Amino acid sequence: MSRRATAHTDASSMLAELLPTCRQALGAAEDFAAVAKQAVANLVAPNGKVDAAALEREQFAAHGYAWLTTYVTALTQMLAWAERLEATGRLHELEQLILQAAFGEYLQQMSSGIALSQVEIVRPNDMGLDADTVARLVAQPAAATLIGHGNTSAVRQRIAELLGNNLTFGDPALDDETLEMVRDQFHKLADEHAEAAHGWHLADELIPASVIAQLADLGVFGLTVPEEFGGAGLGKTAMCVVTEELSRGYIGLGSLGTRSEIAAELIRLGGTEAQQQRWLPGIASGDILPTAVFTEPNVGSDLGALKTRAVRDGETYRITGNKTWITHAARSDVMTLLARTDANEAGYKGLSMFLAEKPRGTDTDPFPASGMSGGEIEVLGYRGMKEYEIAFDGFEVPAENLLGSVEGEGFKQLMATFESARVQTAARAVGVAQNALELGLRYALDRQQFGKPIAAFPRVAGKLAWMAVETMMARQLTTFAARQKDSDRRCDIEAGMAKLLAARVAWSNADNALQVHGGNGYATEYRISRVLCDARILNIFEGAAEIQAQVIARGLLGGRN
Repeated sequence: MSRRATAHTDASSMLAELLPTCRQALGAAEDFAAVAKQAVANLVAPNGKVDAAALEREQFAAHGYAWLTTYVTALTQMLAWAERLEATGRLHELEQLILQAAFGEYLQQMSSGIALSQVEIVRPNDMGLDADTVARLVAQPAAATLIGHGNTSAVRQRIAELLGNNLTFGDPALDDETLEMVRDQFHKLADEHAEAAHGWHLADELIPASVIAQLADLGVFGLTVPEEFGGAGLGKTAMCVVTEELSRGYIGLGSLGTRSEIAAELIRLGGTEAQQQRWLPGIASGDILPTAVFTEPNVGSDLGALKTRAVRDGETYRITGNKTWITHAARSDVMTLLARTDANEAGYKGLSMFLAEKPRGTDTDPFPASGMSGGEIEVLGYRGMKEYEIAFDGFEVPAENLLGSVEGEGFKQLMATFESARVQTAARAVGVAQNALELGLRYALDRQQFGKPIAAFPRVAGKLAWMAVETMMARQLTTFAARQKDSDRRCDIEAGMAKLLAARVAWSNADNALQVHGGNGYATEYRISRVLCDARILNIFEGAAEIQAQVIARGLLGGRN
């Protein structure tokens, strides 16, 4: 029997016992992560409380632990996904193979090394784990079976074959008729605009106003706004479904609702009743387009160092300072603007949030308002809304537009929205990852070399299969975080994990799909060239990968279970 046939037979014989095997292996992985937690805690929290200096010094170990727990959580959600499918008779061969490949590969990486980036691999010993601890994981029978047979070349080739035969990528197990209908609707909409979107990218032009109006009519901007304010009153899970499908067509489509989501969440949670009545209906309808104005030229994630000032002058605040990386700024109607109202209060406590109105601009005059000026930042991808920098010089904001009507609450108000923002960004990343997978598969099926489609070659098939496996893992982890949020559970760590993994998968998928295209992928006429540019930003905005890992590590080592 050939090596490939043997591997396939071994894999097939596992299917009857797959779920019990995965459950047992997951237990071994959880034990492994528990030992890692104690080992890393000994480095950064020797007295039971995280020491900031130690955490910074031991970032590599701490961030490795964050990735390790992300892997374990992803496998947990993959098993839950498979169990939901099994309960309804939908755990078919493709889903089974995706599950076993996920477990096989991630267990192997946990025992040997996890990539933090393209040039950083964290090994078990980097987290203080000894050889005996690793040996216990790889020797546990279920884990050993999955490591040895879960993600073989034969398994990957069979996954790729199933992908190509059926042009399906695995049942997402939404298990909700309304969500399924929403998914189908926005899937079709994304397909309608996919070709035009590549043109918007190449011309570096704004998404047409007619498309924004179409999304507004479909309720995209008010998905999670309460019905009493004109929104759909749906949860974050629905938001993820819509965002993923739109981003599958073009990241700009999936991102159009991001600023509305952030602004609506800020106002819903932190605004006065009058502010809610004033702003939420317009945001929900799409008549008011918001933009987020937080970042400054020399300030990235360290928001406590913001310098932009807001000085009260009677019933007006005058804003002075510089802001950058402001998406969709010229065409927006209101800015959620973070500025320092107390010059004597360093750090976060002196910050306040404003709902700063502005007129819509044009290409030639992006900011036609007294006290503000700025221009476009040219970028590689993510172009459909454009990025801007703005200088404020005495720009006036009515005092009634101070969010919540209380100074010093800005950072707290912003933090209350970060869970939703990161879940939504994870969903965008899943959509981009799915887009890359579909483009790669379609090209591999059509492209003939040496008398057959290149999808038939093991190295190409292996890439496509693993792209499908990790996309499903990122999707299930993102959906899990969204459902946590919908259940009013704290999900800062889960949201961070979802974004951390999904952003990496989006970039990996885009890179591999371009490789499948060969030289053609490097030509701008092919959509994958755009997807590669779009995917790269996902590891940076809404909290860079390093920040996500820091948040996860601090949260878990600081006491969250």
